[in-house]
Amino acid sequence: MKGNIIRESEYNHERKHKIIIILVLDFISHLDSQHLSEPFQRMIIIIRQFAPCLLPLLLLLQLSFLYPMTISAAVPTYQMANGDKLPAIGLGTWKSEPNQVKNAVKEAIKLGYRHIDCAAIYGNEKEVGEALAESFAEGVVKREDLWITSKLWNDSHDPAHVIPALKKTLEDLQLDYLDLYLIHWPVSLKHGVVLPNSADDMLPFDIAKTWSGMEAAVDADLTRHIGVSNFSIHKLKVLLKNARIRPEVNQVERHPYLQQKELAEFCKAHNIHITNYSSLGSRDRPANMKPDDEPILMDDSTILNIAKKVGASPAGVLLKWGLAEGASVIPKSVTRKRLQENLEADSAVQLSDEDLKIIRALDRKRRYLDGSFWCLKDSPYTVENLWDEQATSGSAGAEL
Repeated sequence: MKGNIIRESEYNHERKHKIIIILVLDFISHLDSQHLSEPFQRMIIIIRQFAPCLLPLLLLLQLSFLYPMTISAAVPTYQMANGDKLPAIGLGTWKSEPNQVKNAVKEAIKLGYRHIDCAAIYGNEKEVGEALAESFAEGVVKREDLWITSKLWNDSHDPAHVIPALKKTLEDLQLDYLDLYLIHWPVSLKHGVVLPNSADDMLPFDIAKTWSGMEAAVDADLTRHIGVSNFSIHKLKVLLKNARIRPEVNQVERHPYLQQKELAEFCKAHNIHITNYSSLGSRDRPANMKPDDEPILMDDSTILNIAKKVGASPAGVLLKWGLAEGASVIPKSVTRKRLQENLEADSAVQLSDEDLKIIRALDRKRRYLDGSFWCLKDSPYTVENLWDEQATSGSAGAEL
């Protein structure tokens, strides 16, 4: 069964540790030390005296200073124009409860995650920063081996506010630079307004002006790459006409119920990588964001049948579909088991061409996060002009 591969690999790795320890101690116990220098003879005597205690102690420590505790799957990467590589499987941090996200990030990094997706509006970048700082200090990972994404919130779209907002994010994350900075939404709010109460809190979105601030952030070496989130084809066309530095990523809701084929084709044609959010249907978002008649993606009979056939979880099938479509995915989890399963989605889940064809037929153009709460009375925004299409309404909430 595919789902057992992880546990079997970890068991074999642990067994190798024990064999190595036993062989080393056995070698020392039978070593003829007469021909060794006096300091080495003393060391051998000491080791022999304490060998009965050393064996269980070393087994307990698992030789963590020599061998990794966990075998992490080989995660595919996508190469940016400058050669930087974006890991295709990342950890999402939206909806992670306070005091959980720090442990989740540290555990994820230990398991092999090298892509962490953040945002100022998530309200937990300080915790993420603590996790990153501790992981660096403990020698678990180096900064240059991680890909860290964050996002510009809607009240800082004025070019004068972009770099200060980014510097606050860097301060919270305890970093000198980001790998990727995104415009979170094509929606502008008055500076200092987190969420609008009325149309008076809202401003028209000026793509070119905001993008000039993003480009200035690249010029200042505060971020290596810039991109957007929740952008339609129309908005990307406008941006591309005005951009000095091209957007390299568009992070959007995408899953079998909302496949966005035309958007994916446009982005591919213009070398804009897509990162999928809500790959699993965002089932854990607050109840007031979900209509009563909402279809549950993870309970779809087609997904369940394919998962059973290939020996995987429904989440594994959904993530593998996203990866097979050429996107990166950023599922959120705070438990070690789910973190490991998500990380193994590419290597442990095998979908045939027929499986992928069946999944592609599930498209309903169904948005779980339709952004409708931006569409206040007399505001510049409607669901139609937000997405530049006649979308099927999903919920009263939006991905923040």
